[in-house]
Amino acid sequence: AHIEGLVEKEGSCDYVAPRGISSVVKYYLRQSGADVFYERHVTHISLRDGKWEVSSKMGSPELFDVVILTMPVPQILQLQGDIVNIINERQKQQLESASYSSRYALGLFYEVGARIDVPWAAKYITDNPCIRFISIDNKKRNVESPEIGPSVVVHTTVTFGIEHLDSDPAEVQQLILSHLENLVPSLPKAASVKCQKWRYSQVTKAVPNCSGQMILHTQPLLICGGDGFTCSNFDGCIESAMSLAETVRSHL
Repeated sequence: AHIEGLVEKEGSCDYVAPRGISSVVKYYLRQSGADVFYERHVTHISLRDGKWEVSSKMGSPELFDVVILTMPVPQILQLQGDIVNIINERQKQQLESASYSSRYALGLFYEVGARIDVPWAAKYITDNPCIRFISIDNKKRNVESPEIGPSVVVHTTVTFGIEHLDSDPAEVQQLILSHLENLVPSLPKAASVKCQKWRYSQVTKAVPNCSGQMILHTQPLLICGGDGFTCSNFDGCIESAMSLAETVRSHL
């Protein structure tokens, strides 16, 4: 597919997951045979009889032999319980030095048969104060179908994200839509629109002096990793995952 404004690096090759990047994650989770539970908003981590007691907003506390944290680094520092005192001062300073950009994403969904007449599947915008990226998502994923209407994804600039981080989402949505109309006036009216705030979008500064992960406690093992410890691209995620897996394996 034609991606307008893409900065191509020599020797690199870009891929698209037709069913979304989450399908790659779900594939590996299925391969693992693990039981996966979603929508557990973790709030507390504490030591209990040589195990980790993990509490979430909903449900009872649960005990684990090993805990791996891969949420954005600022959210690790917001956790309550024994973890507050387990993270030593040097580690805390390292974790606090990580920084992220913030942005909004807008999804526009169209009726079956709607036509979006642009010569690209996705486009990087360099001269707009609000919008940085537009994707005709079904084109980009190469999954155009007569049974499913097209969809468009819009990402805002980092500056716009910072300026409107605490603004009313309905107002932000209208602002983005008005800029989008100016950039792509031929867009038909969407059947539905979803606006998503992405407070921790991409890592602008990773946690320093760590090889893709950080051990917070050895016995039982409490370890953190993710793109906040490398960089915000697929390679960065894989690099951290490999480092986490090797460290966990050596502790089992």
